[in-house]
Amino acid sequence: MGAGAHPLYRHGDSVVHRMPAETKIVCLVAFVLSVVATPRELVWPYVAYGAIVAAMWWAARIPPRWALPRMLIEAPFVVLAVLLPFAEGGERTEVGGVSLSITGLYAAWGIVAKGTLGVAAALTVAATTPAAELPAALSRLRVPAVMTSVLVLMIRYIDLLAAEADRMRIARISRGDSPRALHQAGAVAKGVGALFLRSYERGERVHLAMLSRGFDGRTPDLAAVGAPPPAGRAQWAVALSPAAGAAAVAVVAWVVS
Repeated sequence: MGAGAHPLYRHGDSVVHRMPAETKIVCLVAFVLSVVATPRELVWPYVAYGAIVAAMWWAARIPPRWALPRMLIEAPFVVLAVLLPFAEGGERTEVGGVSLSITGLYAAWGIVAKGTLGVAAALTVAATTPAAELPAALSRLRVPAVMTSVLVLMIRYIDLLAAEADRMRIARISRGDSPRALHQAGAVAKGVGALFLRSYERGERVHLAMLSRGFDGRTPDLAAVGAPPPAGRAQWAVALSPAAGAAAVAVVAWVVS
Protein backbone atom coordinates (compact mmCIF):
# COMPACT_ATOMS: atom_id res chain seq x y z
CA MET A 1 0.00 0.00 0.00
CA GLY A 2 2.14 2.78 -1.30
CA ALA A 3 2.07 6.44 -0.41
CA GLY A 4 0.13 7.27 -3.53
CA ALA A 5 -1.90 4.08 -3.96
CA HIS A 6 -5.03 5.71 -5.33
CA PRO A 7 -5.08 7.40 -8.75
CA LEU A 8 -6.34 10.76 -7.47
CA TYR A 9 -3.30 11.36 -5.27
CA ARG A 10 -0.97 14.09 -6.55
CA HIS A 11 2.54 13.93 -5.14
CA GLY A 12 3.69 17.15 -3.56
CA ASP A 13 5.26 18.75 -0.51
CA SER A 14 2.85 21.58 0.19
CA VAL A 15 1.51 22.63 3.56
CA VAL A 16 -1.75 20.84 2.73
CA HIS A 17 0.08 17.61 1.92
CA ARG A 18 1.87 17.74 5.26
CA MET A 19 -1.31 18.14 7.31
CA PRO A 20 -2.41 14.98 9.17
CA ALA A 21 -5.13 13.11 7.34
CA GLU A 22 -7.63 13.27 10.21
CA THR A 23 -7.62 17.07 10.13
CA LYS A 24 -8.36 17.12 6.42
CA ILE A 25 -11.22 14.63 6.80
CA VAL A 26 -12.89 16.72 9.51
CA CYS A 27 -12.34 19.90 7.49
CA LEU A 28 -13.91 18.27 4.43
CA VAL A 29 -17.00 17.13 6.34
CA ALA A 30 -17.48 20.53 7.98
CA PHE A 31 -16.99 22.36 4.67
CA VAL A 32 -19.51 20.16 2.83
CA LEU A 33 -22.08 20.52 5.62
CA SER A 34 -21.69 24.30 5.48
CA VAL A 35 -22.22 24.31 1.71
CA VAL A 36 -25.26 22.03 1.92
CA ALA A 37 -26.82 24.16 4.67
CA THR A 38 -26.54 27.38 2.63
CA PRO A 39 -29.77 28.71 1.07
CA ARG A 40 -29.81 28.02 -2.65
CA GLU A 41 -31.54 31.32 -3.41
CA LEU A 42 -28.30 33.21 -2.83
CA VAL A 43 -25.29 33.34 -5.15
CA TRP A 44 -22.56 35.19 -3.26
CA PRO A 45 -22.02 32.45 -0.61
CA TYR A 46 -21.12 29.97 -3.31
CA VAL A 47 -18.69 32.44 -4.82
CA ALA A 48 -17.08 32.69 -1.38
CA TYR A 49 -16.94 28.89 -1.10
CA GLY A 50 -15.33 28.74 -4.53
CA ALA A 51 -12.72 31.22 -3.39
CA ILE A 52 -11.95 29.01 -0.38
CA VAL A 53 -11.51 25.97 -2.63
CA ALA A 54 -9.32 27.98 -5.02
CA ALA A 55 -7.18 29.09 -2.10
CA MET A 56 -6.77 25.47 -1.03
CA TRP A 57 -5.77 24.49 -4.56
CA TRP A 58 -3.20 27.27 -4.54
CA ALA A 59 -1.84 26.20 -1.15
CA ALA A 60 -1.71 22.55 -2.26
CA ARG A 61 -0.20 23.49 -5.65
CA ILE A 62 -3.01 21.78 -7.53
CA PRO A 63 -3.34 23.29 -11.03
CA PRO A 64 -6.90 23.68 -12.33
CA ARG A 65 -5.96 21.89 -15.55
CA TRP A 66 -5.27 18.79 -13.42
CA ALA A 67 -8.31 19.07 -11.17
CA LEU A 68 -11.08 20.11 -13.56
CA PRO A 69 -11.01 17.01 -15.82
CA ARG A 70 -11.23 14.81 -12.72
CA MET A 71 -14.36 16.64 -11.60
CA LEU A 72 -16.32 15.33 -14.58
CA ILE A 73 -17.58 12.56 -12.32
CA GLU A 74 -20.45 14.90 -11.46
CA ALA A 75 -21.57 15.14 -15.10
CA PRO A 76 -24.65 12.87 -14.61
CA PHE A 77 -25.89 15.14 -11.83
CA VAL A 78 -25.42 18.19 -14.05
CA VAL A 79 -27.56 16.53 -16.73
CA LEU A 80 -30.26 15.90 -14.13
CA ALA A 81 -30.07 19.51 -13.00
CA VAL A 82 -30.50 20.78 -16.56
CA LEU A 83 -33.78 18.87 -16.86
CA LEU A 84 -35.29 20.17 -13.62
CA PRO A 85 -36.37 23.62 -14.89
CA PHE A 86 -38.41 21.90 -17.59
CA ALA A 87 -39.90 19.16 -15.40
CA GLU A 88 -40.77 21.05 -12.20
CA GLY A 89 -44.12 22.72 -11.74
CA GLY A 90 -45.13 25.89 -9.92
CA GLU A 91 -44.52 29.48 -10.95
CA ARG A 92 -42.74 29.83 -14.29
CA THR A 93 -40.64 32.44 -16.05
CA GLU A 94 -39.59 33.08 -19.65
CA VAL A 95 -35.89 32.65 -20.47
CA GLY A 96 -35.02 33.09 -24.13
CA GLY A 97 -38.57 32.33 -25.14
CA VAL A 98 -38.63 29.10 -23.13
CA SER A 99 -40.94 28.65 -20.15
CA LEU A 100 -38.96 27.42 -17.14
CA SER A 101 -39.99 26.61 -13.60
CA ILE A 102 -38.59 29.01 -11.01
CA THR A 103 -38.49 26.22 -8.45
CA GLY A 104 -36.68 24.03 -10.96
CA LEU A 105 -34.15 26.76 -11.68
CA TYR A 106 -33.34 27.12 -7.99
CA ALA A 107 -33.12 23.34 -7.62
CA ALA A 108 -30.80 23.07 -10.64
CA TRP A 109 -28.60 25.87 -9.32
CA GLY A 110 -28.43 24.21 -5.91
CA ILE A 111 -27.46 20.81 -7.35
CA VAL A 112 -24.78 22.21 -9.66
CA ALA A 113 -23.28 24.67 -7.17
CA LYS A 114 -23.30 22.41 -4.12
CA GLY A 115 -22.28 19.32 -6.07
CA THR A 116 -19.38 21.08 -7.78
CA LEU A 117 -18.07 22.51 -4.52
CA GLY A 118 -18.40 19.15 -2.77
CA VAL A 119 -16.56 17.32 -5.54
CA ALA A 120 -13.83 20.00 -5.62
CA ALA A 121 -13.33 19.81 -1.86
CA ALA A 122 -13.25 16.00 -1.87
CA LEU A 123 -10.78 16.04 -4.76
CA THR A 124 -8.55 18.40 -2.78
CA VAL A 125 -8.41 15.96 0.12
CA ALA A 126 -7.85 12.98 -2.20
CA ALA A 127 -5.08 14.78 -4.08
CA THR A 128 -3.17 15.63 -0.91
CA THR A 129 -3.76 12.54 1.27
CA PRO A 130 -1.92 9.25 0.68
CA ALA A 131 -4.20 6.24 0.90
CA ALA A 132 -1.93 4.64 3.51
CA GLU A 133 -2.75 7.42 5.98
CA LEU A 134 -6.53 7.02 5.83
CA PRO A 135 -6.95 3.96 8.08
CA ALA A 136 -4.97 5.48 10.95
CA ALA A 137 -6.82 8.78 10.52
CA LEU A 138 -10.20 7.06 10.71
CA SER A 139 -9.08 5.16 13.81
CA ARG A 140 -8.14 8.44 15.51
CA LEU A 141 -11.56 9.82 14.60
CA ARG A 142 -13.19 6.85 16.36
CA VAL A 143 -14.72 5.42 13.19
CA PRO A 144 -16.04 1.88 13.87
CA ALA A 145 -13.33 -0.75 13.45
CA VAL A 146 -15.43 -2.73 10.97
CA MET A 147 -15.61 0.23 8.58
CA THR A 148 -11.89 0.87 8.97
CA SER A 149 -11.00 -2.75 8.23
CA VAL A 150 -13.22 -2.71 5.13
CA LEU A 151 -11.40 0.41 3.94
CA VAL A 152 -8.01 -1.20 4.53
CA LEU A 153 -8.96 -4.28 2.52
CA MET A 154 -10.47 -2.15 -0.22
CA ILE A 155 -7.30 -0.09 -0.56
CA ARG A 156 -5.21 -3.25 -0.56
CA TYR A 157 -7.18 -5.14 -3.19
CA ILE A 158 -8.63 -2.48 -5.48
CA ASP A 159 -5.43 -2.47 -7.53
CA LEU A 160 -5.59 -6.27 -7.81
CA LEU A 161 -9.17 -6.12 -9.05
CA ALA A 162 -8.30 -3.39 -11.55
CA ALA A 163 -5.40 -5.49 -12.84
CA GLU A 164 -7.70 -8.52 -13.11
CA ALA A 165 -10.24 -6.50 -15.09
CA ASP A 166 -7.49 -5.26 -17.40
CA ARG A 167 -6.25 -8.81 -18.01
CA MET A 168 -9.78 -9.91 -18.86
CA ARG A 169 -10.14 -6.98 -21.27
CA ILE A 170 -6.86 -7.84 -23.00
CA ALA A 171 -7.96 -11.49 -23.24
CA ARG A 172 -11.21 -10.48 -24.94
CA ILE A 173 -9.43 -8.18 -27.38
CA SER A 174 -6.88 -10.87 -28.26
CA ARG A 175 -9.81 -13.12 -29.22
CA GLY A 176 -11.30 -10.58 -31.60
CA ASP A 177 -13.53 -8.66 -29.22
CA SER A 178 -14.32 -5.03 -30.06
CA PRO A 179 -15.33 -3.36 -26.76
CA ARG A 180 -16.95 -0.40 -28.50
CA ALA A 181 -19.20 -2.54 -30.71
CA LEU A 182 -22.78 -2.79 -29.51
CA HIS A 183 -23.05 -6.51 -30.31
CA GLN A 184 -20.26 -7.18 -27.78
CA ALA A 185 -22.38 -5.90 -24.88
CA GLY A 186 -23.21 -9.49 -23.92
CA ALA A 187 -19.54 -10.43 -23.70
CA VAL A 188 -18.82 -7.37 -21.58
CA ALA A 189 -21.69 -8.23 -19.23
CA LYS A 190 -20.42 -11.82 -18.89
CA GLY A 191 -16.97 -10.43 -18.13
CA VAL A 192 -18.38 -8.25 -15.37
CA GLY A 193 -20.16 -11.26 -13.89
CA ALA A 194 -16.99 -13.34 -14.03
CA LEU A 195 -15.03 -10.55 -12.35
CA PHE A 196 -17.62 -10.42 -9.56
CA LEU A 197 -17.37 -14.18 -8.99
CA ARG A 198 -13.58 -14.08 -8.98
CA SER A 199 -13.62 -11.19 -6.53
CA TYR A 200 -16.04 -13.03 -4.26
CA GLU A 201 -13.92 -16.17 -4.33
CA ARG A 202 -10.76 -14.14 -3.66
CA GLY A 203 -12.47 -12.52 -0.68
CA GLU A 204 -13.38 -15.95 0.72
CA ARG A 205 -9.81 -17.17 0.33
CA VAL A 206 -8.42 -14.06 2.01
CA HIS A 207 -10.89 -14.40 4.88
CA LEU A 208 -9.96 -18.06 5.43
CA ALA A 209 -6.28 -17.15 5.34
CA MET A 210 -6.87 -14.45 7.96
CA LEU A 211 -8.78 -16.89 10.19
CA SER A 212 -5.97 -19.44 9.92
CA ARG A 213 -3.59 -16.77 11.19
CA GLY A 214 -5.64 -16.01 14.28
CA PHE A 215 -7.95 -13.24 13.07
CA ASP A 216 -10.93 -12.96 15.44
CA GLY A 217 -12.88 -10.17 13.75
CA ARG A 218 -11.21 -7.36 15.67
CA THR A 219 -8.79 -5.01 13.98
CA PRO A 220 -5.73 -3.59 15.76
CA ASP A 221 -5.52 0.07 16.71
CA LEU A 222 -4.31 1.34 13.36
CA ALA A 223 -3.60 4.75 14.86
CA ALA A 224 -0.83 3.16 16.93
CA VAL A 225 0.66 0.73 14.39
CA GLY A 226 3.31 2.40 12.23
CA ALA A 227 1.22 5.54 11.77
CA PRO A 228 2.48 9.15 11.70
CA PRO A 229 2.05 11.14 14.92
CA PRO A 230 -1.40 12.62 15.63
CA ALA A 231 -2.18 16.22 14.84
CA GLY A 232 -1.32 18.89 17.37
CA ARG A 233 -3.46 21.84 18.35
CA ALA A 234 -1.69 24.20 15.97
CA GLN A 235 -2.21 21.79 13.07
CA TRP A 236 -5.89 21.42 13.93
CA ALA A 237 -6.29 25.20 14.03
CA VAL A 238 -4.63 25.68 10.64
CA ALA A 239 -6.37 22.74 8.97
CA LEU A 240 -9.85 23.75 10.16
CA SER A 241 -9.52 27.39 9.09
CA PRO A 242 -11.17 26.76 5.67
CA ALA A 243 -14.05 24.97 7.38
CA ALA A 244 -14.40 27.82 9.88
CA GLY A 245 -14.53 30.31 7.02
CA ALA A 246 -17.18 28.23 5.26
CA ALA A 247 -19.24 27.98 8.45
CA ALA A 248 -19.06 31.75 8.88
CA VAL A 249 -20.27 32.25 5.32
CA ALA A 250 -23.18 29.88 5.90
CA VAL A 251 -24.21 31.67 9.10
CA VAL A 252 -24.09 35.09 7.43
CA ALA A 253 -26.07 33.75 4.48
CA TRP A 254 -28.87 32.58 6.76
CA VAL A 255 -28.86 35.88 8.65
CA VAL A 256 -29.20 38.04 5.54
CA SER A 257 -31.57 35.73 3.64
